[in-house]
Amino acid sequence: MATKASRAAARMMIAPSVILLLAWMIVPLSLTIYFSFLRYNLITPTGNPFVGWENYYWFVTDPSFQAAMLNTLMLVGGVLLITVAGGIMFALLLDRPMFGQGIIRIMVIAPFFVMPTVSALVWKNMFMNPVNGMFGQIATSLGFQPIDFMGQIPLLSIILIVSWMWLPFATLILFTAMQSLDQEQLEAAEMDGAGSFSRFVFIVLPHLARAITVVILIQTIFHLSIFAEILVTTNGGPGTASTNLTYLIYVSSLLQFDVGLGSAGGVIAIILANIVAIFLMRMIGKNLDA
Repeated sequence: MATKASRAAARMMIAPSVILLLAWMIVPLSLTIYFSFLRYNLITPTGNPFVGWENYYWFVTDPSFQAAMLNTLMLVGGVLLITVAGGIMFALLLDRPMFGQGIIRIMVIAPFFVMPTVSALVWKNMFMNPVNGMFGQIATSLGFQPIDFMGQIPLLSIILIVSWMWLPFATLILFTAMQSLDQEQLEAAEMDGAGSFSRFVFIVLPHLARAITVVILIQTIFHLSIFAEILVTTNGGPGTASTNLTYLIYVSSLLQFDVGLGSAGGVIAIILANIVAIFLMRMIGKNLDA
């Protein structure tokens, strides 16, 4: 009886938090779904009539949607490629004893704590500006034409900025996994004649597989909704060259004041994010069972 009473008391204590959390998520989601079925434009109000799936149809058939989807996939894939590969290299480097190891580890992780808008503005104005930026100055001093990063390669520029911000996160997770690697196993492989590359491919990389999967899952969920970096650097341009799905929803709902169309885009984005999350969670489950 005491156990049942304890469990009942525990449920009563956490019930307000659970209810508040559910309300925090369900109410906005319900309103978004509701508005997605209405013709709801703040500039040209028409009584907000029910239009069914019309908003979804117009959002999906918009040529900007195809470009935004492609840019979203390229953005997520490019950032994952750079951060996972770079994270593995940094984890291997930090795992070796060196002078000032603690300070170096802090410096590697520090960029993750900088706000996205601040990072994007610093990169845009101090590094990638073709006139006053550091890269432009270096190119000019070497006799080359400076690159207008935001005008010529906007999507790649955003990939580099986001990768710089998230590389410390991947490094931290992978470095933590490296700490649990049995050094005796590496020493035994070295005594058997295995080279550095063979030890990395057959021992280190399989050991990091679970950590890599976690990094991919967490980063994919966050990178599907990248917004601040695009807003303060390219505004989705030139044209739709750097517009992703999140920025397209922002344009539809807040710049064009079409709440119905933007809500439909938001629902589509939520569905796509959940599909990706479920797929990656199954991958993690398989890795944990292996």
